[in-house]
Amino acid sequence: MRRRLAPIAHAFNREMLARYTLIATRHTARLLERKIGLPVEELLSGPEGGDTQIVARVAMREVDAVFSFVDPLAAQPHEPDIRALLRVCNVHDVPPATNLSTADLIIMAFARLEELQSIDVIP
Repeated sequence: MRRRLAPIAHAFNREMLARYTLIATRHTARLLERKIGLPVEELLSGPEGGDTQIVARVAMREVDAVFSFVDPLAAQPHEPDIRALLRVCNVHDVPPATNLSTADLIIMAFARLEELQSIDVIP
């Protein structure tokens, strides 16, 4: 099964992301498409409700991981949206990455699961 990721705001390695179905808010989707040339399902912009759409997708189990990178030293005007996103990830057991180290661990875990599934260790 192809994993579905919702990167919120960061440019990733193209080869790594090409393995996944990407879903993002408008600005992030366009940035990813322009920078790495991969298709991204574009939702509304964050202020128009795109973050809320991602929250809904997580709740409906249509997202396998969320990458949401923000500057931890700056105040975030959309802090309530970030809290809602992290809350729904925790409620529905979807791993959220808020920094590169966590994102790397999630990707490595997905790669390992795919490897084990390919040799029929995990159904």
